[in-house]
Amino acid sequence: MSDPLPTLRTVNDLRAQVADWRRAGLKIALVPTMGALHAGHLSLVELARTYADRVVVSVFVNPTQFAPNEDFSAYPRQEAEDAGKLAGHADLLYAPAPEEMYKPGFAASIEVGPVTKPLEGAFRPTHFAGVATVVAKLLNQCAPDVALFGEKDYQQLLVIRHMVSDLDLPVAIVGAPIMREADGLALSSRNAYLSAEERAKATTLNRVLRKAAEAVAKGGALRQAEAKAEADLKAAGFE
Repeated sequence: MSDPLPTLRTVNDLRAQVADWRRAGLKIALVPTMGALHAGHLSLVELARTYADRVVVSVFVNPTQFAPNEDFSAYPRQEAEDAGKLAGHADLLYAPAPEEMYKPGFAASIEVGPVTKPLEGAFRPTHFAGVATVVAKLLNQCAPDVALFGEKDYQQLLVIRHMVSDLDLPVAIVGAPIMREADGLALSSRNAYLSAEERAKATTLNRVLRKAAEAVAKGGALRQAEAKAEADLKAAGFE
């Protein structure tokens, strides 16, 4: 059985531990998460180990990236289970309370510009400012050599890379491949929300997108592939 994973909850304690590692000449990786960890998160931790001597995993359900009508209150929180999954893989769990991350009077926000506007940003206009702000804080608190993010949230990855470049933050951002279930559904903490019917329907999305990409790669017209994909998704029950 692995030893319990050390857990820190304050910025000062995190910085003190990182400073000790720095004095020992060790490289540090950070894997930021919102918890409810699954195999996709653990693959990030294992990849982080190839880049650094010490791996910090943060677990923080960040309120600023949720709009008022979204699932902040319902988002799964299971720190003890997460710590058990990380034991023997990560070196430290950083799990700050909301008041540690956002002290009274906190008002700063990072806007990253055009990369945040299309796709998810068009439907969640405040989302990426919340993501950029909390990631900037985590990078500043931990000061890692490298931070790892999954390519499942690809627009988020681009936003973070843009922010780090614009702000000259001294950290390498590494994107890791999407981890999928055997039927092709991308691993996600929010998959727990799906009913059996919704779970079965969700697998259609990956198959349809792959078929559209293959059609275009073989020389097919983009608009025709898009139209076929839209029709297939509607037939599967997507709105």
